[in-house]
Amino acid sequence: MEQVNSDILAAARKVIAVHINYPSRAAQRGRTPAQPSYFLKPSSSLSLGGSAVERPAGCELLGYEGEIALIIGKAARRVGIEDAWSHVAAVTASNDLGVYDLRYADKGSNLRSKGGDGFTPVGPALVPADAVDPAGLRIRTWHNGELVQDDTTEDLLFPFARLVADLSQLLTLEEGDIILTGTPAGASVAKPGDVLEVEVATTDGNLSTGRLRTTVEEGTTPFADFGAAPKVDDLQREEAYGSREAAGLAPAEAAAVGPLLSPELKAKLESVATATLSSQLRKRGLNNVSIDGLQATRPDRRVVGLARTLRYVPNREDLFKTHGGGFNAQKRAIDSVNEGEILVMEARGEKGTGTVGDILALRAQVRGAAAIITDGGVRDYTAVAGLEMPTYYANPHPAVLGRRHIPWDTDITIACGGATVQPGDIIVADSDGILVIPPAIAEELVEDCIQQEKEEAFIFEMVQQGNSVDGLYPMNAAWQGRYREWEAGKAND
Repeated sequence: MEQVNSDILAAARKVIAVHINYPSRAAQRGRTPAQPSYFLKPSSSLSLGGSAVERPAGCELLGYEGEIALIIGKAARRVGIEDAWSHVAAVTASNDLGVYDLRYADKGSNLRSKGGDGFTPVGPALVPADAVDPAGLRIRTWHNGELVQDDTTEDLLFPFARLVADLSQLLTLEEGDIILTGTPAGASVAKPGDVLEVEVATTDGNLSTGRLRTTVEEGTTPFADFGAAPKVDDLQREEAYGSREAAGLAPAEAAAVGPLLSPELKAKLESVATATLSSQLRKRGLNNVSIDGLQATRPDRRVVGLARTLRYVPNREDLFKTHGGGFNAQKRAIDSVNEGEILVMEARGEKGTGTVGDILALRAQVRGAAAIITDGGVRDYTAVAGLEMPTYYANPHPAVLGRRHIPWDTDITIACGGATVQPGDIIVADSDGILVIPPAIAEELVEDCIQQEKEEAFIFEMVQQGNSVDGLYPMNAAWQGRYREWEAGKAND
């Protein structure tokens, strides 16, 4: 069989990659597309088998994805599915490499994350397309000798002929163009020194591309101080490794509790006082939903948002060595909080050390966090208090967290200020205090609060006019009649 050589790479004017095509990958990602979707990789990303690839300096997550590559043999424009395979000259192995550290800056294009030089190795041999059944191929990937991907093309979401035909409706596939046809479950992250191998073979084992071998090296040239710089968070780690467990992250025990906080619900919650919310929660038997004993850097602010959580455990020196340094749970929580979310910390009411300081609080503000809540201490108090984002805390303290705490895990059920908080709970805070609202009852709760505040506005007005609170607060039948008249008058104003 012909080996992939530089002439074949030079003939490729386009490299087109499919996002999701294997059922195993769709299950892993939690989404099954109805139609194929694509992205382009530059032809300069192509490299021959047996070469090395750099993990760019400053990057952590070089993802690999073993794939079957189709080499177009003759131009295809608006061809049908029944004729599409005849436009494919050969298949070979490929590795769709990319750095998840730059994924945030792509906005869907994948150019920064997957377009680097050498990020599309192919080879080593070409298997003629007319010698194989496209539904009878096997793709395997080895990471440092361990088999990590093993799947076949028997039940692809979008068979190869459909991909060729579909793409040809939009653009001309030219001779030499390469189509990367998706990766099965098992794709993960490689580090400098690792060896990756990908092989494509017929399921009967009679024909094979041989193993495409790529060695990962550490880049030494830092990114320039302009353009997007590498950055990662737990979401990208989970995506790169394939699961939270594989990435070494704690399980997201309740990462999607209850409904999302819609703009309409948020606005309603912002319109009512925590005192009103507290009384309505009490009517529903919820008495232990206030986070108590904390101060606020911005007591003038009213905050509504969804909870994200971080738990500290008491310091134990041997465990702090393994969990306290590097990109620990504290930094991961700060660096993954999203727009409008509130990071709630369990510090066990321990006031003898800081749980957040100025740099991390600023990072949370830059990411759009609505607030930070901790029942522990705050370092760099003056700087933290000067931020626009409110922080709720037990007291200032100059010591770092290693004195009393180990940052342990994130996005789990925690206790803060005497209240249980789950990821996805709705937090409402104002000058009266901080409440935890179960999201399942939020809509009904806030409507009753709005009604209660209307009634209290009437009662306030009546008391201003000199009326006694006897029979008025709460209203008896007579006062309720007068309230309905007052309310009707307001509606007609």
